[in-house]
Amino acid sequence: MAARFQDKVVCVTGASAGIGEAAARRFAGEGAKVVLSARGAERLEAVVASIRAAGGTAHGVIADVGVDADAQRLLDETVATFGGLDVLVNNAGLHHRGPVLDRSAAELADMVHVNLRAPVLLTRLALPLLQARGGGRVVQVASLAGRVPTPGGATYSATKFGLRAFSFALADELAGTGITISVVSPGPVDTGFIMGDVDEVSDLTFSQPISTAAQVADAVLACAHDGKRERTLPPTSRLLTTAAYVLPGLGRALRPALERKGRRVKARLRKG
Repeated sequence: MAARFQDKVVCVTGASAGIGEAAARRFAGEGAKVVLSARGAERLEAVVASIRAAGGTAHGVIADVGVDADAQRLLDETVATFGGLDVLVNNAGLHHRGPVLDRSAAELADMVHVNLRAPVLLTRLALPLLQARGGGRVVQVASLAGRVPTPGGATYSATKFGLRAFSFALADELAGTGITISVVSPGPVDTGFIMGDVDEVSDLTFSQPISTAAQVADAVLACAHDGKRERTLPPTSRLLTTAAYVLPGLGRALRPALERKGRRVKARLRKG
């Protein structure tokens, strides 16, 4: 594979597992100097060590991107370690599943802080750093839940809708500057984010084909390379969510059949 990111400085949040880890490894494999961020030290340090052992360049920063001071420190340390920033990947995410009445006010606020406020803040803080390099890329990892609302995930859906709206509007603001803003919107992904909590994940979610972390990471790197506005996967889900958004009545009509399909998938997953 061509080294599309040779000597580029890339910062990835939520990089100790799942999509973030897969993307960080891919970036390092293509020559990037990668800063990985996550809240848990042990797993983060293990991923960084593994990348280095494979010949890549990586640096870990323990940070909670939902905390403003940590977000600033993450970018400050990126610049101090590698001299600048070329690509920011906002991947960290949080999902307290269930009806709004079953979740505390603090849990709902946490989702807003991590899934929406943090990437908005990090993107804003990153813009001068990207300008200093003459341009760069921001890639936001959103979700199909940001295209069609999901029952049992009202706040999560709201944060992903908001992230997409922010990103598309900002992309227009930055037209001609050399800085691009991209969104990657996957359906269910075979990571601990949902596979470790199958019973709590909505039946509707499991009605869609399940992608791998590697497939989503491929989409992240593609956006970081060409700056395309949005990549959605899998393709069939892109078509379905677009139709459901444009024709919400159709989406509601299809929901019972899709939920039945999702329940069958969950039953197979439980049997393992």
